[in-house]
Amino acid sequence: MSAENTSTAEDHERAHQVLVVGGGNGGLSVAGRLRRAGVADVAVVEPSQTHYYKPLFSHIAGGTAKASEAVRAQADVFPEGVRWVADAVTAVDAENKRVHLASGDTVRYEQLIISPGIRNDWDATSGLEEAMRSPHGASNYEFDLARKASALLRRVRSGTVVFVQAPGPASCAGAAQKPMYQACAYWQAMNVLHDIHVVLLVPTPTIFGIPEIDAELQRVIDEYDIDVRTGVRLQEVDADQRTISFGPMGGEREQLRYDLLMVEPVQKAPEWIRASGLADAEGFVAVNERTLRSTVDPDIWALGDAAGTMNSKSGGALRKQTKALAENVRAVLEGREPTAIYDGYGVCPFTVSRSTAVFAEFDDRLRMMPTLWSSSYRESRMNWIIDRRIFPQVYWRMILQGRA
Repeated sequence: MSAENTSTAEDHERAHQVLVVGGGNGGLSVAGRLRRAGVADVAVVEPSQTHYYKPLFSHIAGGTAKASEAVRAQADVFPEGVRWVADAVTAVDAENKRVHLASGDTVRYEQLIISPGIRNDWDATSGLEEAMRSPHGASNYEFDLARKASALLRRVRSGTVVFVQAPGPASCAGAAQKPMYQACAYWQAMNVLHDIHVVLLVPTPTIFGIPEIDAELQRVIDEYDIDVRTGVRLQEVDADQRTISFGPMGGEREQLRYDLLMVEPVQKAPEWIRASGLADAEGFVAVNERTLRSTVDPDIWALGDAAGTMNSKSGGALRKQTKALAENVRAVLEGREPTAIYDGYGVCPFTVSRSTAVFAEFDDRLRMMPTLWSSSYRESRMNWIIDRRIFPQVYWRMILQGRA
């Protein structure tokens, strides 16, 4: 099927019962759930003509997935019956219940759901953007850079390779580690790992923050002899000299020369959220963390990476958020109080080799919260199959249609 594109030159102000900002995982999934629940008029504002399944970016970078598997035409993945406004939001006028678009058009709404995702802030770290444009820098946090990373990692036979995990809030921050483990397994198989100094910079006191997960990842780190520096942040990059400066916030900096730099950038919410008066102190949409309703305006909701919740930002969190939020919006449309609750669930599948994975499932208080089986945090082949083979199919066929 193809989504109905409602953009026209003549129709400068549309009106929809439910308007969703963002056509990514969260936006399309919640729109699909609402349509399947009987809400007749649902529209999604999304400027991109292309849709990406971002969890596969780590597999692309690590060399265990083709780039083509992670991308489809936006029109082909829109939920049945949901209208598409192919434009970008520039502001929300909550008082008049209007959304302003980059084209100059406006859209009125009864209920507004904000799910535009998060932005990579390459400029936040001096020299980082230049490093990404160089032949010695890449990332698994953008599609083109993930493809670049795959080729660069395969060519390494010696030298220093640095992987950087950014401080939160970030979208699946732990994903910075995934291509590292896959690359180490590849180098190990090629019998060159002993000639490569693999360095991982993480901003947290431990590798993850939950003892069971820390222990499982540490075992793999020891096997690959990865040099982990905890409690540090990337401060500056010199792409010409191929050096980085890093250290604790406000503490003494250390310099390191690299042959290849793999970076997760600092991330932030879209600027228009703060400008619209809907943001919390960090710039994300201020919401009740359980109902996902705005604390500023009762007709506005938010989910996913742009929502000011305490959970780990991840696709697994979205699955539970969209279910609760769709139920709550439908209740309000029917004149009832919203009672559905998001329980704070988050998940980060760590691909720790080219055929095994560790599933970190936890709540927003960092308590273990397994949903697959009690030992899913243990490294296993089945975890990898679920993450690499099953989840992508569920995503394309069910999640985006609001069926899972």
